[in-house]
Amino acid sequence: MIRKKEGFQGQRMIVIPRNVLSGKCAREPALTPLFITDIGCYPKAMFHHRKRTQGADQHILIYCTEGKGNVTLRKETYLMEAGDCILLPRKWAHEYSADETDPWTIYWAHFQGTSADSIVETAVREWKGHKIVLQHSPERIPLFERIYEQLQRGYREENLVWSNMNFWSFLSSCIYPEMAKPGKARQRHDNIDQAIDFMNSHLDHMLTLQQMAQSVNLSQSHFCFLFKNNTGFSPIEYFNQLKIQKACQYLLFTQLRIKEVAARLGMEDPCYFSRMFTRVMGVSPNQYRERNA
Repeated sequence: MIRKKEGFQGQRMIVIPRNVLSGKCAREPALTPLFITDIGCYPKAMFHHRKRTQGADQHILIYCTEGKGNVTLRKETYLMEAGDCILLPRKWAHEYSADETDPWTIYWAHFQGTSADSIVETAVREWKGHKIVLQHSPERIPLFERIYEQLQRGYREENLVWSNMNFWSFLSSCIYPEMAKPGKARQRHDNIDQAIDFMNSHLDHMLTLQQMAQSVNLSQSHFCFLFKNNTGFSPIEYFNQLKIQKACQYLLFTQLRIKEVAARLGMEDPCYFSRMFTRVMGVSPNQYRERNA
């Protein structure tokens, strides 16, 4: 069987010069958290094959848009089809190849940076593994293309910063695909999202824990456990933060008095509202309004 690393009709690839990586990307504060080292697209990559027994120095993202292929990460093999996205952590042994009869089309990028490890860990935790099936997004590939085109124009600082800032957005659309959908087209992620929506629609009330749990048909104890595990906050604490977020908008964009703001948030006692606001924001409502006037 013929196998090759690269060399496909229509292939595109940019390898950032290593002196640019060490001289700019690894030193420029805006770039050091996350930056691309290599990026490209291989369309219908017949006989594409790559094997790295020691892994790569960078993390690798592979997004398959057509055809099929296989990726072996350490000792686990994944079938890749249209819509599949996989992350290969740096230094992990891997091997991948296109299907012999229906070769894949892949968009791929190598990346590193001080935040790269934690980003990959976040993705693996969110996906519950290294691979995810991405639902179609009309923005994902055009964004990738814009990143590629800008890097193709050279390595001026503004090109590098713009491209890599947008790579954050591309990665987030892969890690959290449901959140990339606009408005009502996005499906509810889980009970926690439903509960937060319920909170946001009742900011003018003083909801009880029982009401929150009932909104998603869970017991209070199970709801509290799930909510804290998902958000890091108790439901009441999270609800109060949403109220304060709304209060900031009232203070900045209206002439409402403090007691009127409190009333709009379901709080009859303006002193209680002021204490809560100060605890969350570190300044009183009046101070917040004065500082941001």
